Amino acid sequence: MAKSDKKSAVKALPAKGLPIDIGISAAHREAIAKGLNTLLADTFTLYLTTHNFHWNVTGPMFNTLHNMFMEQYTELWNAVDPIAERIRALGYPAIGSFADFGKATSLPDAPVEPPKAKEMIRILVAGHEAVARTARSLYPLVDEASDEPTADLLTQRLDIHEKTAWMLRSMLEE
Repeated sequence: MAKSDKKSAVKALPAKGLPIDIGISAAHREAIAKGLNTLLADTFTLYLTTHNFHWNVTGPMFNTLHNMFMEQYTELWNAVDPIAERIRALGYPAIGSFADFGKATSLPDAPVEPPKAKEMIRILVAGHEAVARTARSLYPLVDEASDEPTADLLTQRLDIHEKTAWMLRSMLEE
């Protein structure tokens, strides 16, 4: 299944209960929630890859990367809850299974065999840049809906992913 087909497999179903009247149309809330579920899947996938690399890094940069990857996976772990809670505030369920994350993410899974340290860095740079693109792609819709809380969340995520990609990329310079 192609990535574009996989994303459409994750449906944004409204939560049951009282109607939501927060000044954002139901159509906008649904589209934003679907986009945020992709961001959630990307963030969780990058978290798993980063944690995997933390466990499996070797070589002369071991201590530096082991500690850096721990800081990064901790930050990513702490990011999934606010994303999921924003989805819930919009009235939709947050995805949470490996199957749903696999269908919704734009990132590849971590390699089966742990790569060398520099390849880990390259993979994480690409991952952070991909998550930044996912977050940025939601801005037109969020802006159209005047959804300031989601815009704020996206701005925070973009800042972190762009800075992390820059710092990791700097480690690859000779």
